[in-house]
Amino acid sequence: MNTQERIDLVKRGASELITEKELIKLLEEKENPKAYIGFEPSGLVHIAQGMICAAKIKELEKAGFRVSILLADWHAFINDKMGGDIEKIRVAGEYMKDAFLALGVDPTMTDFVWASELIDRADYWEKVLRIAKSSSLSRIRRTLTIMGRKEGDENMDTSKLIYPSMQAADIYALGVDLAYGGMDQRKAHMLARDAGEKLGWKKPIALHTPLISGLKGGNRMDPVDAKMSKSDPDAAILIHDSPKDIKRKLKKAYCPEGDAEGNPVMEICRYIVFPQAGHLTIERPEKWGGNMEFTSYEELERVFMNRELHPMDLKNAVAATLADLLAPVRKYFENKPENLKKMMEMRQK
Repeated sequence: MNTQERIDLVKRGASELITEKELIKLLEEKENPKAYIGFEPSGLVHIAQGMICAAKIKELEKAGFRVSILLADWHAFINDKMGGDIEKIRVAGEYMKDAFLALGVDPTMTDFVWASELIDRADYWEKVLRIAKSSSLSRIRRTLTIMGRKEGDENMDTSKLIYPSMQAADIYALGVDLAYGGMDQRKAHMLARDAGEKLGWKKPIALHTPLISGLKGGNRMDPVDAKMSKSDPDAAILIHDSPKDIKRKLKKAYCPEGDAEGNPVMEICRYIVFPQAGHLTIERPEKWGGNMEFTSYEELERVFMNRELHPMDLKNAVAATLADLLAPVRKYFENKPENLKKMMEMRQK
């Protein structure tokens, strides 16, 4: 695979790459560079988190990257996830390992690293402090949105202010060349790059993929605020949901006729269905126009915007396609149910 083919794989489906020039130089110099993505183990994995991120991890690995998936247990603790219970957070981390293996990441090219392993190192805390010293308090406050927090929240505990510097330090502690995440993690990656420039450290390339809105719709002006979240089970499709549950959730999803903007069903088509299935088949009676076959999102959007396709027909087609795409994940958890079972038991308590 030549350099341009590797670049195309890295960029495929991305919303932003900072910068392409740095990526070209990296791939020309390194056959197997290092990338990272971090997750707070904090609940069940939904399709926006799982399918989009796993697809990009696989593309990075195909392009020659070795990828570290950071299971950010202490970050989740700081962010009050799983009730701040570190043992429950670690159960969630083991489940997340299963989730990404079920989604097909290459176990020979993927390293699962616990934040606990990093924070035991003295040089890690030196990095945290140096990054914090290089950043203003107002900059750190602006970065709190990476945690789903508001900049002006006066009632949060002081540990929250440590979080952005820790996330930036993770990148340097892991020694990665590229930091990957959704667009909601952009501020953390830019903090790391700015700090690296001030401190004379090799700053990471930053790669970001799109966010998908929750099934109930949300704030069109703020995709981060509207993003799919595991906190509302009916606003997200989980990677191991049954075909019946997928269809039930999509049936209730926000999907205004003739409107693609902020439409979660259309976003699922754009960012998951076409990149991973390559097509979408609409099955409907002849009296309603008969079956339709789409091979590109642009074609689907044109027909939907012209009101030539009813939202319910679209929802049924998307449900069937997602059920097929997620069949290997369901099979994985049928054969290895232990960690998912623990997660479900914790949810019920």
